[in-house]
Amino acid sequence: MRHNFIAGRWVAGDDALANINPSDTGDVIDRYAVASREMVAEAAQAARATFPAWAHTTPLQRADALDAVGGELLARREELGTLLSREEGKIRTDGIAEVVRAAQVFKFFAGEALRIPGEKVASVRPGVEVDIMREPVGVIGIITPWNFPMAIPAWKIAPALAYGNCVLFKPAELVPGSAWALADIIARAGVPSGVFNLVMGPGSVIGDTLVDGVDAITLTGSVPTGTRVAQRAVGRMIKCQLEMGGKNPLIVLDDADLDIAVEAAVNGAFFQTGQRCTASSRLVVTEGIHDRFVAAVTERLERLVVGHALSPETHIGPVVDERQLEQDLSHIATAEGEGAQRHWGGLVLERDTPGFYLSPCLLTETTNAMRINREEVFGPVASVVRVKDYDEALAVANDTPFGLSSGICTTSLKHATHFRAHSAAGLVMVNLPTAGLDFHVPFGGRKGSSYGPREQGRYAVEFYTSVKTAYVRAM
Repeated sequence: MRHNFIAGRWVAGDDALANINPSDTGDVIDRYAVASREMVAEAAQAARATFPAWAHTTPLQRADALDAVGGELLARREELGTLLSREEGKIRTDGIAEVVRAAQVFKFFAGEALRIPGEKVASVRPGVEVDIMREPVGVIGIITPWNFPMAIPAWKIAPALAYGNCVLFKPAELVPGSAWALADIIARAGVPSGVFNLVMGPGSVIGDTLVDGVDAITLTGSVPTGTRVAQRAVGRMIKCQLEMGGKNPLIVLDDADLDIAVEAAVNGAFFQTGQRCTASSRLVVTEGIHDRFVAAVTERLERLVVGHALSPETHIGPVVDERQLEQDLSHIATAEGEGAQRHWGGLVLERDTPGFYLSPCLLTETTNAMRINREEVFGPVASVVRVKDYDEALAVANDTPFGLSSGICTTSLKHATHFRAHSAAGLVMVNLPTAGLDFHVPFGGRKGSSYGPREQGRYAVEFYTSVKTAYVRAM
């Protein structure tokens, strides 16, 4: 049994949830305590009590703690990457890479703790000095999803601590193992009691209490959950940062390098089981290259191995759980009912161990008005939309309620330049998958994908700090 971490103590709950391996449902990784509303309130109180002291620690103390976290993550990357893949279902090499990414994030923000920005400006009044400073916000509530159980917590927790905030961290209940391991590392990295708190359990039980106990809330999750959190946050007049998914287009023009386009599409749409908010779920292809592109993607899919996440032969692991598998199948069935053709895959597979295995699904003959092209599936499912030319491709790409990531495959500098300027997305890729990002630059989208300041990189300072303008008259 793994416990919650509250006010510097490991605390049991009234109940516990089993952590099930989606590659082998007979494998119970461990049991993790469920926090009560009272425990969340206690964690918030502890964080609030210790905040003044933590906010005024030296930047070096915070930098050293974050660097220690990053160092231990790197040292244990194979062990923790295996745990991550075992509980989430992405292949082991991706699990290890994610742990490394988390370590890089902590080390990056260790550096940022030492260079918190500020300004000194001249006043319009003689004899008056003006300083513009950044100060920590207070207690930050952090709610993270199951698809990146180490990286996303890292890119929220690290800047929160770097800038002097305290943290209440609630991970997704499907992947408590990675969260607990990260909490254990942070607890031993020199962070005072109460600064960092881990509360595990369903958002339906503890979510409102968490939002009500903090000074700012950052969430990565679904649109309905994000909307509810935003409404509650606005009601309390606290800062709110939301990342809520996408329906990302990858345009393939007639002049594209076919090999590059195929690899970008297959990687972006199907790797990590398509369970990425930046996945290339809409493949917008001009008619001159359409048939060759579909044939080449199909040939590539035929060579992919779907299997146990820890098997070295596996390219694509299982879907995260039965509920997600049913959702993926429902979207495929609805698309077929609306006239789409299931060109490849979309079948439940049996393997040596019982798990949630789904072959990658390529849908053709779709239109952008179909449900499959309007709603996020969050699985190994991509649909092809045939268009006439670049102008129609751009219009289709931007015709979505989301605006997270977008991409184009072309050898035309003219079209690449125009697309970068006119794509209605926060992330734009040229001849690259729509998924796959650097850790030191801003992340976020537009429209229904994101709300509030950007995440990651130096732009994280906008959410995790408050600006103070101070005047001094020389005597």
